[in-house]
Amino acid sequence: MTEVKTGDTVAIHYTGTLNDGSTFDSSAGRDPLEFVVGSGQIIPGLDKALPGMEVGDKKTVEVPSAEAYGEANPANRQAVPREQIPADIPLEVGLTLQMQSPDGQQVIPVTVAEMSDEEVILDANHVLAGKDLTFAIELVDIKAA
Repeated sequence: MTEVKTGDTVAIHYTGTLNDGSTFDSSAGRDPLEFVVGSGQIIPGLDKALPGMEVGDKKTVEVPSAEAYGEANPANRQAVPREQIPADIPLEVGLTLQMQSPDGQQVIPVTVAEMSDEEVILDANHVLAGKDLTFAIELVDIKAA
């Protein structure tokens, strides 16, 4: 059988879970995820687990946060005076908003992390930053490089 190597295009089914067992993403009910191994299209910890697998192989991969979305960066949290948030936005912790970069060239997703009557703390870290992840994967297809 053919084994996955760097540069191959593969298709996998996966379920990603957090340490508490909750699922954060899954390909269940969708087409498998297709990407080129070693190209940086997926998180490094999952990418490194694929070489050597064959079609039909299943495995569980534990990915530390450093090989997933990195550690949460405190500099990516910003306090904004509440009056600067439009009144028609129903604020609640966990709400995802979009901000523009200072140069106006980029849209940045942020999450409402904390709120008070005076200010809102917005967090631009990836929602999975600082979290160790576990993936149950099944290799569905390999297209050799």
